[in-house]
Amino acid sequence: PTTMAALLNSLQVGFRTLAIQKRSSEVWNLLSAVKTEFNTFAEVLKKAQDKIKQADNEIENLVGTRTRQIQKKLKDVTELDYKKAEEITYTEE
Repeated sequence: PTTMAALLNSLQVGFRTLAIQKRSSEVWNLLSAVKTEFNTFAEVLKKAQDKIKQADNEIENLVGTRTRQIQKKLKDVTELDYKKAEEITYTEE
């Protein structure tokens, strides 16, 4: 009877070990898939970051260079006070 119990116990342990190995294999496959997706996400995020930097550079060009050029051309034009400028530019539709 003890030999039979020991045999059944060892079979049970063996089946549990197989189930754990199968499950750990599934977990590793899932982790591999997550890693692949994360790498893809990182690439897309990097591209978005580059586009944002490019847009920032273009805005900086507009604010810096273009604004200075316009101000240079307008330096001899007399500036009105705010109220008078508002009266001239405000139009009712």
